[in-house]
Amino acid sequence: MAQKTLFQAVKEDHEEMYEYHDQYQRAFAKGDVEACARWAHQLRWEIARHAVGEEIVVYPLMEKHLGDKGKELADHDRSEHSQVKQELYKLEGMQPGTEEYTSLLNRMMTSLHHHNDDEEIDDLPLLEPAIGEAASMEAAQDFKRTKKFVPTRAHPAAPNQPPMETLVGFLAAPVDKLLDVFKSFPREDEMKAAKEELKHRDHDAAAGRQATVQ
Repeated sequence: MAQKTLFQAVKEDHEEMYEYHDQYQRAFAKGDVEACARWAHQLRWEIARHAVGEEIVVYPLMEKHLGDKGKELADHDRSEHSQVKQELYKLEGMQPGTEEYTSLLNRMMTSLHHHNDDEEIDDLPLLEPAIGEAASMEAAQDFKRTKKFVPTRAHPAAPNQPPMETLVGFLAAPVDKLLDVFKSFPREDEMKAAKEELKHRDHDAAAGRQATVQ
């Protein structure tokens, strides 16, 4: 399998978020509350660790290699992450499958979709040429590796910049993973079907943004 660039690794995560949200929506439409809970936990888990992975790996690279523009973009992204973390934290105290939960989840995903598109249209296309292909692939590996150790749920009060983000993330991770044992996640057959669908997903952020403004 060809090694991924940072853009490809981040975009792959974005596609997974959209797939898990679609699975939740299907379960909600069927009135399957248990399936809603499974996909809600999977989606929240993916978003939380993706966000911290970006804050540890991606945004510092933007600040280092893109100068003032990189700091501006990174600060903007961190601010949007902070809002998403607050919403994830609220969702953890609510019941998946309810109208209230679904409404907040959908609003959060709309905002997150816009944030993800910004990364795919603006941030990463600027960053990758600045660091080169080899460094991009190395950063992709760091990003994927970091996600294995960061928290799997939102900690809105935690700092969102290294080195404190890194320290707090690594300290919180073992507790989060223990709590995850008691959460229901998608069954093996459900995840297999979702992974198959992911093979055919390819959201074109730039085309979607262009269609919206026309």
